[in-house]
Amino acid sequence: MKISDTSDSIDALLNYGHTLLSQALREGAEQAEVYGMSGRSVNIDLRRDVVELASQSFHRGLGLRAVIAGGVGFSSTSDMSLLPFVAKSAVVSARARGADESWRSLPRPEKVVRPEGIFDSRLQRIGPEECLDIAQSMLSGCRTVKEVEPVAGSVACICGSGFVINSLGMELLETSTLMHASMDTIAKAADVATGSEFFNSRGYQPSLEDVGRAAAEQAFSSLGGCRAESGTFDVLLKPLAVAELLDYTLLPALAADNVQKGRSTLAGRVGEKISAESLVITDDGLLPGGMDSSAFDGEGVPSQRTVLIDDGILRGYLYDSYTAGKEGVPSTGNAVRSGYTGLPSVGSRNLIVGSPDARDLLAETKGLVVGGLIGAHTANPISGDFSVEAKNAFLIAPGEEARPIRSLMLAGNFFELLKDVEIGRDVRAIGAIVTPTIKVRMKVVGS
Repeated sequence: MKISDTSDSIDALLNYGHTLLSQALREGAEQAEVYGMSGRSVNIDLRRDVVELASQSFHRGLGLRAVIAGGVGFSSTSDMSLLPFVAKSAVVSARARGADESWRSLPRPEKVVRPEGIFDSRLQRIGPEECLDIAQSMLSGCRTVKEVEPVAGSVACICGSGFVINSLGMELLETSTLMHASMDTIAKAADVATGSEFFNSRGYQPSLEDVGRAAAEQAFSSLGGCRAESGTFDVLLKPLAVAELLDYTLLPALAADNVQKGRSTLAGRVGEKISAESLVITDDGLLPGGMDSSAFDGEGVPSQRTVLIDDGILRGYLYDSYTAGKEGVPSTGNAVRSGYTGLPSVGSRNLIVGSPDARDLLAETKGLVVGGLIGAHTANPISGDFSVEAKNAFLIAPGEEARPIRSLMLAGNFFELLKDVEIGRDVRAIGAIVTPTIKVRMKVVGS
């Protein structure tokens, strides 16, 4: 496949998708849906200061949902010669699953709004040589800081198209781009410290020298770590640390499937105050340039902005079509897919944390600042309890130079922390979570 062939590829795949849809209905499906993806990825992997791998890959495939009496069967393929087998497999699976009284319907066609800033033709055309130059710029940035060496890094430039068609007349297609890079570094002096930085965007960036420099500076500034005292302190969690905790505590609690199954501490609490009044959290599938922005979700439901927490009050949950149908409410457009080989599930799109009272927290705080976390995945998604190790932590005080900390553990309950949270102004997109630094008071254990 040539770079210029991508549009022809998605058109051909769409035709295969219609064929698969028809075959599923002939096999006995009452409703059917096909999700298709076609794309190209250019990847550079770095090991220390050399290129370990440069690759260009292409992918395409179809995933089929067949519905009989509410029972859903699924099958997928990247081999278009297997469409009859895929159709039969999905229908057989639907019959085997049996009726589901909670099922309502696949979504019907609705008008969608196209988000801005999710496609850049330069990423559609980029080749391995240009991507390699970008990776070299990241290494150049790292070399500007003495006593620091690169450990690993990567650059990925992706262009892909996806579509949803179903037996109710839906046909939606969208092409988008993504650029992602990361670098890990190590600094060596009397002791050893590490640093990391990343970049993600829907648009093209010709140089990532700043990414390499930031990763190196983080490692260098973490040298000479002191011992931290144990106790309860004001702690600034930088955007990466906030996103890691949100991903494993609050986000699962806001998903309607967990709420309906009794696996969320927020079940039945819409209208209750659950956080500081200054906190506002929204989910926006139409955020300009957002990492998960799209005109429609994984089922073809139009993307929208959903207010989840406002004035500290829980306003609602995130729904896909199935969970919305169980409660007789509209879907919020939060069916997400990891690819064509999996079923859609409830998930956030672009989760945005903010406050009308946001301010510069670093300038006024005496306590600790934490850049990232180790072990956030061990947090209890139902209770919100967590115990994690801090990465790149510093002692801070107004008017004083930050002092690195050698080792630090953080423990608490994220839902309790939200009740007295303060919000900063340094907003950053950590993947599809857009958040500033937050200030909480919590227990720390030094060593």
